[in-house]
Amino acid sequence: MKKYFIKTFGCQMNVYDSQRIAAILETLGYTAAPSAPQADLVIFNTCHIREKAAEKVFSDLGRLEIIKQERAARGLDTVIGVVGCVVQAEDEQIAKRAPYVDFATGPLTYHRLPEILAKIGRCRGTTIIDTEFPAESKFDFLPPNRSEGGCSFVAIQEGCNNFCTYCVVPYTRGVETSRPVEDILTEARRLVDGGSLELNLLGQNVNSYHGEDAAGKERNLAYLLQRIHEIDGLRRIRYTTSYPADVDADLIACHRDLPKLMPYLHLPVQSGSDSVLKAMNRRHSAGQYLDIIGRLKAANPQLGFSSDFIVGFPGETDADFEATLDLVRQVGFIQAFSFKYSRRAGTPAALMPGQVEEKVKKQRLEILQNLLFSLQLKFNKESVDKVMPVLFDIKGRHKGELVGRSPWMQNVHAVLPASARNTIVKIRIKDANVNSLSGEPQD
Repeated sequence: MKKYFIKTFGCQMNVYDSQRIAAILETLGYTAAPSAPQADLVIFNTCHIREKAAEKVFSDLGRLEIIKQERAARGLDTVIGVVGCVVQAEDEQIAKRAPYVDFATGPLTYHRLPEILAKIGRCRGTTIIDTEFPAESKFDFLPPNRSEGGCSFVAIQEGCNNFCTYCVVPYTRGVETSRPVEDILTEARRLVDGGSLELNLLGQNVNSYHGEDAAGKERNLAYLLQRIHEIDGLRRIRYTTSYPADVDADLIACHRDLPKLMPYLHLPVQSGSDSVLKAMNRRHSAGQYLDIIGRLKAANPQLGFSSDFIVGFPGETDADFEATLDLVRQVGFIQAFSFKYSRRAGTPAALMPGQVEEKVKKQRLEILQNLLFSLQLKFNKESVDKVMPVLFDIKGRHKGELVGRSPWMQNVHAVLPASARNTIVKIRIKDANVNSLSGEPQD
């Protein structure tokens, strides 16, 4: 029986895609291997959102070539595949820089893996590349999704029409497409029946969802959330990643009216400077973003917010950076992801004048992260002595320890029996640091 190993880089959509790839391989008779040297088929599911992520893929592929050679010396064949956004953006570079790769496919065509693997036996020595944007939806050809534990991902939308000037997603994932409402509900019910207590709805621009219902009527994300909320046995709902300009009144009302919708929202702003936001081709100003935050907080005062930030975007001045710091203080983010601007070939920002020096970007990132971490620590410290429901689904590093997530996406560590895994337990928080909480079950 052949074995496979998948290494996933990047976003939650890639995690979801890797789970679906695994399901495809298992329908072909493969079983999971614990590591690459023990696998007959190794797949890297790649991310191209930042230059460092893409270069890490090629670095890891170099190590994989050695594994392939060592296995060949023992008479073992190894098939190497690369899927995802790096392939879509740099298909020709895959074959040039890593000619030992057997196949490469973009994020919209991995459903063709069975036929690709069948071709490999006839085409050894050549990298099979499939990067076309297919007319058919990959979701129509994938095996049924399966519960991976207490929390499962459900892709409801893919692609993006925003064309932010720094971003490759429209070029690697294509234009926005939304899955039909009933297809999503069928998948969601199956996952809940399989033991999932939490569903996380995924999309590159998830709140632009516009799938059709059974009658052919186009529906928005708020409608879909309401329908999913009705599923018996489901305890929690999340969705990511959202675009500020697409947060409408219906969606805000969901945060007021749907108790299963968790009080945590990831809402990327990228910058607090209107001039930088305009250069990024973001469809919101800093003031509009703050207004959206205010309306969401009014609907649900318990809501906590996380965000994405890019520092050192071309043309960013000291005043622009200070505006970002000011916005951070006003919102009081409880979590955030922050990065130095990274040039991506083929994007408008890569050719913009006013590229910021690496030293300046590094300094600004350190200042921003210090502020963000201080806010995150403050929020976590305020959780001490509170009792909160935690969904535990991961084994901890210490004996008898499980790790779960609070309603606000905080990592929570607790010593619990193994039977508590994939259940929700009320935990009294005893200690907190920047990255996690720890506590004990509440009697």
